[in-house]
Amino acid sequence: MKNKGLIILAAIAAMSASCSDFLDSFPPYAVDINVSVTDSVAIALTNGCYVPLQSSNLYNQRIWSLDIIAGNSEVGAGGGEDGIETVQCANFAADPSNQFALYIWRSPWVGIGQCNTVISSLTGDGNRTSTSVGNRCLGEAYFLRAHYYYILVRLFGGVPLILEPHEADDDTNSARASIDECYDRIIKDCLQAVSLLPEKRSYSGSDYNRASRDAALCMLADIYLTYHPEEHYGEVVDICNRIADLGYDLSRYDFADNFGMQAETSQEALFTVGYSGDTQYDFWGADNQSSWLSVFMGPRNSGMVGGGGYGWNQPTEEFMEQWEDGDLRKDVTVLYDGCPAFDGVEYNSSSSNTGCNVRKFLVTKSDSPDYNTSSADFVIYRYADVLLKKAEALNEQGLTEDACEPLNMVRQRAGLPDIETLLPSGTQLDSEAGKAWMRERIIHERRMELAFEGHRWFDMVRINGGEYALEFLRSIGKTVNENRLLLPIPLTEMDSNSLMTQNPGY
Repeated sequence: MKNKGLIILAAIAAMSASCSDFLDSFPPYAVDINVSVTDSVAIALTNGCYVPLQSSNLYNQRIWSLDIIAGNSEVGAGGGEDGIETVQCANFAADPSNQFALYIWRSPWVGIGQCNTVISSLTGDGNRTSTSVGNRCLGEAYFLRAHYYYILVRLFGGVPLILEPHEADDDTNSARASIDECYDRIIKDCLQAVSLLPEKRSYSGSDYNRASRDAALCMLADIYLTYHPEEHYGEVVDICNRIADLGYDLSRYDFADNFGMQAETSQEALFTVGYSGDTQYDFWGADNQSSWLSVFMGPRNSGMVGGGGYGWNQPTEEFMEQWEDGDLRKDVTVLYDGCPAFDGVEYNSSSSNTGCNVRKFLVTKSDSPDYNTSSADFVIYRYADVLLKKAEALNEQGLTEDACEPLNMVRQRAGLPDIETLLPSGTQLDSEAGKAWMRERIIHERRMELAFEGHRWFDMVRINGGEYALEFLRSIGKTVNENRLLLPIPLTEMDSNSLMTQNPGY
C-alpha cells in the first residue's frame, strides 16, 4: 500500500464526501502514516469515490446537457455567451478550447484517482477490513472506476488507462490506450463489481445511493449493447433477467417517482446520485451539495421554482412532435402550452424560446425554497431502462415477438397500447421488415421514456456504429461528420501531456 497517496486522499474523502447521508459517515480523525485500512477508513476512502458524480461537470449539468447536443432540446438560458460552450458542441463547431469538453473531461479523472487509491489500499498488505465491508468497498471502487472510464471512452475515444494511485514524483505524461483496451478494462472492473457488491435491497437508510450488484449488472448490459453488441445480445438478455429476478416489477412503480424529491425513495432506481441540499457548500463550487436541475431547468425568471429558474434545456418542436396521443409521461416530462399547472402555477410558454421547458426534475418551493437548497437525487440507472435493453437485445437476435413483452411493460405504464397494435398492415413481426420496424420503435421508446436523463446521446452514437446519430442529426438540420461524434481532447490536456494525441478532425 502507498501510504503517501492514502493520507492525502483520505483527507480529501473526509473533507468533501457528503453527497448524501452515507457520505457523512467518515471517521472524525486524521489518518497517520502507519494507518491500517480498517472498516471506517475503507468507508471514508470509498465515499470520496462518489464525489465527482455530484459535480456540475457530470450529473449536475454536463451529462443531462448531452440531450442538447443530441437534438432533444436547446440551451435556452439567458442568450449571448450564456451556455455558449454547449451551443458550440450542439452545432458541432467546438474546438479543443471548448469549455464543455474541458469540464466533462475533468471530473472522471478525479474519481478514477480516488478509486485507484481504494483498490490499492484494499488489495494491499495494510488491509484490515472485515470481509463484508472490504468486499463492498472494493466492489464500489471497481464499479465507479468502470463508470468514470465508460463516460470518458464514449465521449473522447481511447484515453490513458491509469490504474494505480498517483505519487507526487510520478510522470504525468500518459499515452492513450486504444478503445478496445479501455473497454477490456471497463468490462473487467464491472464484472469484479458484480461479484463483490451486495444487492440493492440489502441497503437501508443512508446507504441508498451506494453502488449495488443491481447497478453493476445494469451498467454491464449497457456496455455490452455499446461495445461489439452483436457478440453480446444473448448475455444482455440474461443480465436483464438477472436484474428482474432481484425483485423488480415496473407495474408497481410510478414513472413520476424517479424525478425531483420522489427520486430519493424511488423503488425503480438502480443507481442514483444523491445531494444533501446543505447550503454550507458553495453552489458553484467543487463540493456543491445542491442539485442544480430544478433551478437550471425551471422556466427562466418565472418564479415557478426556488431561485427563479434559469431556463436551460428547452425541448425542441421536433422532440415535442414525437409524443404519442395519451402518453402519460408527457405531462410529467415537459411543460408546454396548456399543460397542467406545476405547484399551482400555470405555465407561460413565453418563458421559453421553443415554447416548452423540462418539467420532470422540477422541485416545489416548499421542498427547495432557494436556488441552492434542492436535495433531489438524480437517477442514473432505473428498471424501465433495463426492460428496454432487453427488448433491444431480443429484437436484434431476431426474437422480435419476444421483444414485445418488455417493451409493452414500459408502454403500459405510460398508458399506451401494446406495440403490436401499431404494426403496419402487411408487416410481420417475424420478418426482417418487422425487425427493422421494431428497432425504430424501441429507439423511439428509449427517447421518450429516458428523455433529458443523459441517455439519448449515448444511444445515438452506439446504434449502428454512430450512423444512426449522423442520420438523425442531419435530419434536424445539423451539419456533422463522424469525427464530431467524439469531443475534442481539451487544449489544457494537450498542453500538459506530451504523449496525448488529439482526436481526428480537431
